[in-house]
Amino acid sequence: MNTQMTQPTTTMQIPEPPIARLLFADTRIALLWTILRLYLGYEWLTAGWEKLTNPAGVWVGKAAGTAISGFLKGALAKTGGSNPDVSGWYASFLQNVALPNAVFFSYLVTFGEILVGIALILGLLTGIAAFFGAFMNASYLFAGTVSVNPLLLLLAIGVMLAWRVAGYWGFDRWALPLLGVPGFPGTLFRPKVVATKAATHVARR
Repeated sequence: MNTQMTQPTTTMQIPEPPIARLLFADTRIALLWTILRLYLGYEWLTAGWEKLTNPAGVWVGKAAGTAISGFLKGALAKTGGSNPDVSGWYASFLQNVALPNAVFFSYLVTFGEILVGIALILGLLTGIAAFFGAFMNASYLFAGTVSVNPLLLLLAIGVMLAWRVAGYWGFDRWALPLLGVPGFPGTLFRPKVVATKAATHVARR
């Protein structure tokens, strides 16, 4: 069999369809993503702030880890039955990793939610912030908690896809060109051009 007929000799890039460019890479629709981004940021910031300022200190304080331990034990209770809400592999993670380190995860969740919320509201590194928000949503869903997590997860995925324009009306308008990402030349990490002796000699001629 002729392998040359079955194996491509060159690679190619499939261009984005116009509707994808409009939704995820066009500044004309940046206002829509700004509204969704602010909503996500508000939800995360308020959730984390409530944990931080909880008067009982069950998230951050003398009793840190109490609340999350109860949450984890509740998730582990959902592993039974023929159609468990929590998968066995995730239950193993909760039992052997998360529960023994409940205090650490308590602080991690609290400040993670606050930082994600602030970054989304400011529009700073929006795509990264949305990724970590989606990661937390997925973690809650794996633990058998539905609530608003499916909606926030879908919105976070949309913001991740629109990362180039989701923070356009925010600090990303300056941060992304400074850092240098696809579509922006970048200035912060651009290497300095050093003239060689040959180039200098040619220039003098």
